[in-house]
Amino acid sequence: MSGFKDHFSTASERYAAFRPDYPADLYAWLAGQCRERAAAWDCATGSGQAARGLAPHFRQVVATDASAEQIRNAMPHAGVDYRVTPAEASGLPDSSIDLVTVAQAAHWFDLPRFYAEVKRVLKPGGVLALWGYGRMVLPGELDAPFLRFYAETVGPYWPPERALIDDAYRSLAFPFDAIATPPFAIRVEWTLPRLIAYLSTWSAVKRYQAGRGDDPLPALQEELAPLWGDPERARALDWPLFLRVGH
Repeated sequence: MSGFKDHFSTASERYAAFRPDYPADLYAWLAGQCRERAAAWDCATGSGQAARGLAPHFRQVVATDASAEQIRNAMPHAGVDYRVTPAEASGLPDSSIDLVTVAQAAHWFDLPRFYAEVKRVLKPGGVLALWGYGRMVLPGELDAPFLRFYAETVGPYWPPERALIDDAYRSLAFPFDAIATPPFAIRVEWTLPRLIAYLSTWSAVKRYQAGRGDDPLPALQEELAPLWGDPERARALDWPLFLRVGH
């Protein structure tokens, strides 16, 4: 996990448009773990979903990403200060941050260097929260072809770091005093075209397209369509979140 591996800038506009938002109760719970709510740092912010969710709870949110293209496509927010900088060298002052968050990105980091940076910028008693989500489970008969697509069609094209997501970060080193977390989940209601648009942001899909010169998504959509019914019918989908949170 050394160096910046940019799997997302080539689709940053789609990433900003189609990645799901995290639940509001997650941000409220995280803020509640902090002694103060002066400043939060959302690291590897991508298009800024988590940074914007944190903004109502902190006087200042600094949102950083090593990708200038991701920051360029991030949604502006009055309470969020977007900056281009790597996770391991934030440029933030010592002991200045109450909460550090990393959403669906810690598996890309040079973790020893990142953790050293976190310990430098956190105030005494400050909180680090890493979280992510694996693949969604589709309802009923829809899930079997979706699982084949995930594991077999694009499975060989996942970067090796994806294994940490599939493991729910259980094997990730975490040298902080753990805080027990309640369950959280992303819940959406999506049409079939909206689901396919989200899948277009997967790093494995982009690597498949680059490596083979064709797009695997139309075939998946064709396979799902008769099971889905009206493609404009919104179906309830969710992903349980996994978290590592500590002081």
